[in-house]
Amino acid sequence: MTATSARIKHEVKDLSLAALGRQRIEWAGREMPVLRQIRDRFATEKPFAGIRLIACCHITTETAHLAIALKAGGADSLLIASNPLSTQDDVAASLVADHEIPVFALKGEDNDTYHRHVQIALDHRPNVIIDDGSDVVATLIQERQHQVSDIIGTTEETTTGIVRLQAMLRDGVLTFPAMNVNDADTKHFFDNRYGTGQSTLDGIIRATNILLAGKTMVVAGYGWCGKGTAMRARGMGANVVVTEIDPIRAIEAVMDGFRVLPMAEAAPVGDLFVTVTGNKHVIRAEHFEAMKDGAIVCNSGHFDIEIDLKSLGAKATEVKQVRNFTQEYRLQNGKSVVVLGEGRLINLAAAEGHPSAVMDMSFANQALACEYLVKNQGKLEPGLHSIPVEVDKEIARLKLQAMGINIDTLTPDQIQYINSWTSGT
Repeated sequence: MTATSARIKHEVKDLSLAALGRQRIEWAGREMPVLRQIRDRFATEKPFAGIRLIACCHITTETAHLAIALKAGGADSLLIASNPLSTQDDVAASLVADHEIPVFALKGEDNDTYHRHVQIALDHRPNVIIDDGSDVVATLIQERQHQVSDIIGTTEETTTGIVRLQAMLRDGVLTFPAMNVNDADTKHFFDNRYGTGQSTLDGIIRATNILLAGKTMVVAGYGWCGKGTAMRARGMGANVVVTEIDPIRAIEAVMDGFRVLPMAEAAPVGDLFVTVTGNKHVIRAEHFEAMKDGAIVCNSGHFDIEIDLKSLGAKATEVKQVRNFTQEYRLQNGKSVVVLGEGRLINLAAAEGHPSAVMDMSFANQALACEYLVKNQGKLEPGLHSIPVEVDKEIARLKLQAMGINIDTLTPDQIQYINSWTSGT
């Protein structure tokens, strides 16, 4: 730690953890070649010179590489945690001590601390916001209207956040551009499916050490996160049941070979429940009452409201910690329900989040979305904007290149054929 870094504004657990954080950040970098190439270009071109940027993200080794890339590009950045259980304290310490990036994040921070950190971030008077759930943007619009004119734009990479931005747009309060990183192909096809699928099971196993083979796992929601979770669970021998509200996704789940039931019918048969919907109270009081004794519930969607923990607590005669990140609620009917990670993201609460290889593409999208906002300042209309197709494909090309994989290219004759309507069949 340098004398300069000691003066960097921060609120982290312990700066002496920086050495471990540095080691883990370096390890993650082995799996993030796309973001490394972007960082090297940013260091030369400085696209964010003079730009104040705040990021409300999971403070993990992968996020560290995004923050380092943005700083290399000249950004005056500040980071806060988007989830109280996802912060890796050693990583937060390293970002402050080794990279002189202000970080306000503590694993286990309470809601008051989180909201205070949101205010600290907005005190930075950002031009660009990287948000994870749209809390920062919502707070800006509701409480800091005088700062809206400073905003060039925001980026969002969660389904929950996109839904909130859409609601803001409908209500006429989203008056600046927002980049929809969540729906970029190189994000949701890989991060949501392969990242969530693997990391969710990793978190469940670390928290419980249960054998998944032979268990009935109920996956609530069959979006890309649900697809990944169901696919990986089946691969480990679980009998997977899917619950859905969307008839098209329900048919897809059936044709993918999964049993589809309403949650009321799934509740009595499930051994393990995972919510991945982005909505609230997907598992409610009536479902807890119907569950088997010892049923395990967890969330891998976004906020801790997917499981109605208030109603569960009201029904409990006793709540006790039985393992790290594992609480047992004893109900009045004599049965127990086990909750993992306080209903927060189990893959980040009990494990380390998505593997670096998939976050490489997600954070490449974040970095390039920020650059796109800055380069097109004043040209983009307020509202949601997709990642340009050429940017999405360039990220995929860089990833393939790093993996040593080559693909075909169209011949001139093929190009002429697909662009002509006169060639016929």
